[in-house]
This record gives sequence, C-alpha cells and structure tokens, in this order.
Amino acid sequence: MRETLLVLRREVLMPQSYVRRSADGEKPRRWDLLDWAVPQDREELQKVLYGGASVLVQRDGEPLLGRASGSRSGASITSMSTVMGVTASLLDELDLRPRQRVLDVGTGAGVTAAVACQVCGDQGVVTLDRDRHLTQAAAARLADLGFRPEAVCGAGDEGCPARAPFDRIFVSYAVASVPPALVEQLAPGGRLLVHVTSVSPSWPALAVVERTLDGHVQAELRAVEFAHRAGHGLEQIWPTEGFRQRITAEPATWTQRSMLPPPADTDRGLWLAADHLLGGPVRDFGAENLVIGAPGCGSWLRAEPLQSENVCCTGAANISARARANRTTLSNEFSEPRTINHLTEWWHWPYGDRHRALQTKQPATLYGPAEIP
Repeated sequence: MRETLLVLRREVLMPQSYVRRSADGEKPRRWDLLDWAVPQDREELQKVLYGGASVLVQRDGEPLLGRASGSRSGASITSMSTVMGVTASLLDELDLRPRQRVLDVGTGAGVTAAVACQVCGDQGVVTLDRDRHLTQAAAARLADLGFRPEAVCGAGDEGCPARAPFDRIFVSYAVASVPPALVEQLAPGGRLLVHVTSVSPSWPALAVVERTLDGHVQAELRAVEFAHRAGHGLEQIWPTEGFRQRITAEPATWTQRSMLPPPADTDRGLWLAADHLLGGPVRDFGAENLVIGAPGCGSWLRAEPLQSENVCCTGAANISARARANRTTLSNEFSEPRTINHLTEWWHWPYGDRHRALQTKQPATLYGPAEIP
C-alpha cells in the first residue's frame, strides 16, 4: 500500500490546500488557499502535499469545486486528509486485493478511494460521505486520475446496503462504537477497520472486525497512539489553557508518594481501560510530566518525580458520582490477591509482585489501606 500511496498524483487528487497564516491563539484565524493551477503556489503546495502531514482540503463546509485561491479569515477546517503514515499503516492492515468490493466511509480528500481503485479496480469501490461537496469533488478528481468509483452522499453509519456486501470496509473518522449496519454489510471473509474513541481524545483504539467464511463475526479492539478525528456529532472534551494553568498553580487536596513510576505512554491498553472506566479524563501531552484532567468535573492529577526518586501524585478531589463508582470498581478489582497494589497505586497493578500476593493470599497492603479519594 505504501508504494501505491507514493505514486499517487496528489496534485491531481488534492489540487488545493489551506495553510494557516495566523499565530497560535490569534483570532480570527487567517488562511491561504494554495492552488496547483497558480504557478507561484506550486512550490509551497508541493511541500504540503508530499510532506506527509494532513492536507487541509475544506473550510467551513464550503464547495470544493470552482474555488478561487487566496486569503481567507475565520471559520475552521471541516475536512482534511489523514497523515500519510497513518493512512499507509491502516491500508496495510486492511489488506486490499484485486477485485475486492470496498466501501470507503468518509470520502474526505479521496485518498483511500484512490488507493482502493488502483488496487481493487474502480468497479467494486463505493466512497460514501455525508457532505455532497466532498463526494462531488472526489468523483471529479478521481475521474481525472482515470478512476470512476460510485460516490454516494449519505450517513456513514448506515453504509451502502444497495451495494452490499463488501469485502473491505474502511471508516476514516472515529466513532463512539462500531456501527452495526457496517458489520451487517461485511461479506464472509470481509474485514472492517474503524477507530473508536470516547469523549476523551487522549486514548483511542482501532476496532478490527471480521466475518469468517462461515458467517461468524469476530472483533479485536487495539489501543493505538494515533487515530482519525472524531466524526460528525461526536463531541469531545479538551483541556482549556485556563484549566492547564489551574492544574499547574492550584494546591492539591491530596498527595500520594510512591517508589514506582507511573505507566509508560506505550502502555496504551491500560490507559484505554482507565479512560473508559473512569470517564472523561484528558491527558495534557504538552506538559513536562504526567498531567491528567477531567474538565467535566474539574478534578485533576499531576505525577512528577521528587529528588528522592519517589513519584509524587497530587490531585483535586472534586470527583463526579460516576467517576467515584468506577474508582470503587477499580478498588475492588485491585484488592484481589493477584496484585499487591491498591487504588492509590492503581497504575502499578499489572506490574505488582503477584508471586508474593499469591503466596501470602493477602490483598493490597504494602502501601497502607486502600481508600477512595
């Protein structure tokens, strides 16, 4: 798939792209729409198209065909291509083959549809998007590349039952749960890929759904580092700059010290589980140390090293009833003999001295009694 992406003529598929000219925090934002047809734009646009980053193709839900290049002010980007490295990895996972029937959900810039047409043949490819401006532009530009898939305007979670079943289904935006209609439209031996996320954007997952040759459905949920943007109607929470500053400056209502470090960023399965169990935490990846906040209820947690090489974990105790109930669930889980750690050391439970716990048949007691903050 990477070779197919490399030879894709992106200046034909995405002949225009926005670049932001405004500084961080500046409002309204300022944009320039670069156009391959404008000679003085080509050098910069080529770097945008082939640099590997996302290509910003639509602003404020506008029509893509017939736009004039030049400066814009205000509004936000409403469609973009996925980072090419992520796209290549996902398409490798999708495992496209000649003559397969493919449903591309979330047309966007048309990159996935172009690759599917190249590998599988355009007669079996359907690209679907809720925005008719995107499907119209994709159909025209794919035709310029010599491909004529069926471009359909409709709801992504409903799929395209008129053309089902499909051997491969690819969703290019994140959802709260796998749409049942897409699973129903999988052919025997088929595969569906879609990113799944909660209200928090910090710890996404990739759902890989397959229908076996005898018709049974099996699925795997993998925690991943990067994912597509949330789809239409899926609201996510983000820590504001004021909330970040508050976490930095506000005194904590409780403190816990530990000789053990918090889990690594690569322990994505643990973070994914914590996100779904605790409800609403958001990681500030720009912070120097581990910082997690819950904008919905205002609680937060900081974990930072001390001179003694201990880890000091501090946080605010304004916890919602739902979060408290989930913490109780975690506390009960961690008091089982298979782990020596308890709630205030919840991040260590996969690494606990399980042998000692099994030998003594004692619950978590090394760091004192387990208490719900």
